[in-house]
Amino acid sequence: MILVFDLDDTLYEEITFVHSGFRAVSSFLSEGDKSKSESIFQQLVTIEREQGRGKIFDEVLQAENKWSKANVKKCISIYRLHFPNIQLPVATVDCLNRFALYSKYIVTDGNKVVQANKVKALGIDTYFKKIFITHRYGVHHAKPSPYCFNKIASLEATKPSNIIYIGDNVSKDFVGIKPLGFKTIQVLTGNYKHYQKPEAYQADIKINDLSQLTQPLIDSLKYY
Repeated sequence: MILVFDLDDTLYEEITFVHSGFRAVSSFLSEGDKSKSESIFQQLVTIEREQGRGKIFDEVLQAENKWSKANVKKCISIYRLHFPNIQLPVATVDCLNRFALYSKYIVTDGNKVVQANKVKALGIDTYFKKIFITHRYGVHHAKPSPYCFNKIASLEATKPSNIIYIGDNVSKDFVGIKPLGFKTIQVLTGNYKHYQKPEAYQADIKINDLSQLTQPLIDSLKYY
């Protein structure tokens, strides 16, 4: 079997990237004042937790009397392009080592530079044969498109039923590839662990975290 992983909220907690970006923005807005930087950071964390990320930088800039279109654009750029302070959880490292002899890939959506920086910061290149950032092939090839999964099948010269995708986002990770025969596992982490979608969107198997991704579980997918 070939193992393919999502990145955000599958191999690591995406909120750690979010907070890393907030630190970078806070440092910029505080102009070197560490106390001010911490205050702005806490504002960003609170707004994100209570309202989501929507217009988060607009709100903080307005609170700091620094709002302008240019400053909003600058904050977004800093957030996206900063080199993140993130790391792999122990459960992820153990999982990747557990399946060291398997061919492994990543398929992840998102801004090309942002995702590439995450991969570099996590130091995960050596675990995988190839990392597919879908937007490199055009946004229309992002999930739920099966484009990158079909490329993996071609690279491995195998059929979809021999490929397992492990992801978290039930709204897009599985619905495009299940009809083609790919096997699917949802990791119940992040914002989508309680998300309700019709059966067509559901993974074949659900696990709480990567510590539950075991050889017997992989073997059981042969019967799905």
